[in-house]
Amino acid sequence: MARSVIWSASRSEQTRNDATQLLDLLIPMIKSYPSRYGVIASDIGIQVLGGAGYTREYPLEQYYRDNRLNPIHEGTEGIHGLDLLGRKIGQHGGAGYRLFLAEVRATLGQAVDDYHCAPLASALGDALGILDRVTVELQRQVKADANLGLANATLYLDLFGRVLVGWLWLRMALLASRALADGANGSEADFYRGKLQAARYFMDWELATLEGQARLLSAGNRVCFDMQAPWF
Repeated sequence: MARSVIWSASRSEQTRNDATQLLDLLIPMIKSYPSRYGVIASDIGIQVLGGAGYTREYPLEQYYRDNRLNPIHEGTEGIHGLDLLGRKIGQHGGAGYRLFLAEVRATLGQAVDDYHCAPLASALGDALGILDRVTVELQRQVKADANLGLANATLYLDLFGRVLVGWLWLRMALLASRALADGANGSEADFYRGKLQAARYFMDWELATLEGQARLLSAGNRVCFDMQAPWF
């Protein structure tokens, strides 16, 4: 099994350096993804309650107001995208990005023979392949024309964030599957089944957007780049 730079018990200098490089790569997604989608999740929750959604009889209005602060605090989403694509991906010769790929592939390897998680691993593996192909193409675009190549960096940030969160869901699903195999029952078993179902939802629905995003990014779509100030 591949050594994980995150969860390894080793305290070697190389392991610490690897973990630092991986964390540095992931910071743009760690800051931007939950800031953006926490608001969306709260908004959906309010809508589920219909006309009563935004009343203080339910906690969702408070969740929404609290979550709405996060994109303001992290309102530099566009800069996070530029940082990720323009600097972090190629930093240290791409070491952090390669470490990320290795970590995800190690988790995929753990899931491939698991009854509950094998289909999830298949979906995430496809998503990882899309991310890697898009990353290689965008690096080529940035090298050819930095301004144009970075024009859609925020969309790339979102694509990368979805793969990152998919990886986290697969890790949770593995733990849930093992707990069920170890004999969890009653409400505890329901909890773990809920985790597996949420992971299935993410792989089926949230990763479904990657192909469309990848087409726009790989084509170097110019619509936003070509917009002129007077046209506003």
